[in-house]
Amino acid sequence: MSSELQTEIVATPAAALPVASLTLALQPINATASLRDQAYTMLRQAIADADIYQSREEIRLDERVLSETLGVSRTPVREAMTLLEQEGFLRMVPRRGIYIVRKSKREIVEMIQMWAALESMAARLATQNATDAEIARLRHMFDHFRDATPAEHIAEYSDANIAFHQAIVELSKSQIILDTIKNIFIHVRAIRRMTISQSDRASRSIVDHLRIIEALEQRDTELAERLTRQHSLDLATFVEANCDFLD
Repeated sequence: MSSELQTEIVATPAAALPVASLTLALQPINATASLRDQAYTMLRQAIADADIYQSREEIRLDERVLSETLGVSRTPVREAMTLLEQEGFLRMVPRRGIYIVRKSKREIVEMIQMWAALESMAARLATQNATDAEIARLRHMFDHFRDATPAEHIAEYSDANIAFHQAIVELSKSQIILDTIKNIFIHVRAIRRMTISQSDRASRSIVDHLRIIEALEQRDTELAERLTRQHSLDLATFVEANCDFLD
């Protein structure tokens, strides 16, 4: 049975930033596999699924509550959080606690630019490596929106939008690209989710996606690469101009 974790709201010194409340979706760990690895996987996915940019307040995780929710001792949770800190998802502050890392606007823009480079190469490789059936599945991701505008179903479209970009990377069949991009995916996905409902970006996004799919279907390597890169660079430009809340 799935359970949810509510991060602790703590008192902080006057000079410190306030601490936000955030719900992470977690469930008890299966004791038959490595507890540390399972805790790592579940915590990483929960952070990825959470809206870590919902406010400017810092988000603190409570190790005790995490261990109770996962149904394990603190040791595997602490080991998992050490791994997540090494990967840049958490930061540990002496005498204050463990916080989810959020990036500045400048860092987010640079991450999106990196994503643009990697995803555009993935699209190029997809024209060479993906099967017709795999490319056809991209088009079916948007069947639900044929008779309605994305803005009418923004939550569903946001999920489809994120799945589309992840699928492009997977269709490259390049493990190096997949491994390289995974650590920026959490932040880029969160920003895509936040911005998709702004300035009619959803309607323009689906037009871009369909053009990218057409280029992939035609095996037009140069066009698929160029369209995919520009699509993400347009997001970087939008964040630079409109997302001051990240500073």
